[in-house]
Amino acid sequence: MALKDMRDIYNETLMEMAENDDRIVVLDADLMSSNGTMPFKERFPGRAFDVGVAEADMVGIAAGLSSVGKIPFAASFCSFAGRKTYDQFFISANYAHLNVKLVGTDPGVTAVFNGGTHMSFEDGGIMRNIPGLIVFEPADGVALRNLVKEAVEHYGSTYMRMHRKGNERFYSENETFKFGKGKVLQDGTDITIIAVGLIMLREAMDASELLKKENISAAVIDMHTVKPVDRKLVLEYARKTGAVVTCENHQVNNYLGSAVAEVLSESYPTLMTRVGVPDKFGEVGDLNYLKERFGLTASNIKGRAIELLRNRDRLRGGQR
Repeated sequence: MALKDMRDIYNETLMEMAENDDRIVVLDADLMSSNGTMPFKERFPGRAFDVGVAEADMVGIAAGLSSVGKIPFAASFCSFAGRKTYDQFFISANYAHLNVKLVGTDPGVTAVFNGGTHMSFEDGGIMRNIPGLIVFEPADGVALRNLVKEAVEHYGSTYMRMHRKGNERFYSENETFKFGKGKVLQDGTDITIIAVGLIMLREAMDASELLKKENISAAVIDMHTVKPVDRKLVLEYARKTGAVVTCENHQVNNYLGSAVAEVLSESYPTLMTRVGVPDKFGEVGDLNYLKERFGLTASNIKGRAIELLRNRDRLRGGQR
């Protein structure tokens, strides 16, 4: 049985909460059909606003709604939510200590045929600069449902990168989530793979199976919250394995890899490598082509992991 699209789970979760909480409102920038929120508008016509192609205005409106006690979820493609709204989100929502839940959909290569102009590899890094902002990226429908609810419970602005079409199944329905607390999907003793988001968590899990065939035991961690990153978990597994690979559908600069590197460099220097987009712009293509084009694959993770372990063993005076 096919899993529901992530966008449908997002909408269903908001509708369920909105039934009992009239503070929840939804805003979109001419993308209600694309982002799956048309049913919300049909069910709650007075609490859903399509502002048209005016993303910065959308965030300003969301800030105004928050200032009178509403909990606005404002969504657009990542390329627009990250780049076009940044100043308004920084000043009107975050500097003002309001409660705006900004959602960027189609992260990274999932923009596929919308091409380079819509392919955001930098939005997560941009958002990490905002003081106090929660930045997170659910990897499956269970995580999405739980973390959207967590966003409602948390007073303060948040930024969610959301895979729009498709879904995966990493978690059982009774799994619980907290901002800033990563999830260990698989334990391991030789190397730690830390991933974020649906695409890269799947590739990380597949890479762990490839490594197993080489007699390498890989731990896999879903770091769904990139800010604040789970420092305790990062350090626990750095001490345990002595080698860390980060995996992100994003530029290797400023997002997950940078967050993990900052923790390690400050508290427990550890050999690590970052798998992500290597300082390039996006382009048109299907998903499989784009993952290969930018190295976002299990085989690349495996190769980088083996290279990292060889370097670690050489430094230790051993040989792999």
